[in-house]
Amino acid sequence: MKHRSFDHAVPELTPRRARLFLHQEEHCAMSHTVLVVDDDPGVLDVIVDMLEDLGCAVISSRSSADALERLKQNQDISILITDINMPGMDGHELAELARRDRPELKILQLSGREPRRDGLPMIRKPFSFEELASTMQRTTGIC
Repeated sequence: MKHRSFDHAVPELTPRRARLFLHQEEHCAMSHTVLVVDDDPGVLDVIVDMLEDLGCAVISSRSSADALERLKQNQDISILITDINMPGMDGHELAELARRDRPELKILQLSGREPRRDGLPMIRKPFSFEELASTMQRTTGIC
């Protein structure tokens, strides 16, 4: 299983790691729908691929305004993953508005340089498939 990364240098999973992820998937039903928001299409594509490899159903968006509309239209979305630094409405504002309408929504923020705020979990870009999988399990309770 090979994953692209932001610098295209993430190595293939070792057989041991691949077995670990396959073993996790056997015990965890990934029936979650994840909305991923990032204004950089290349980064968005990589994150979508990683989440699909984890077994998530993924919806992608390149703006906060579009993401809010998708959240209203699709009640199956249980996890929001958003970049913080975006034009217009940033990821902090998006998370706040999304949480107002959907308090049960799990939120994970992404950033290469912005500070963590509002007690929400964050993963620093760039990150590997393994880091995303670990963060998803730790912060959202899914594999």
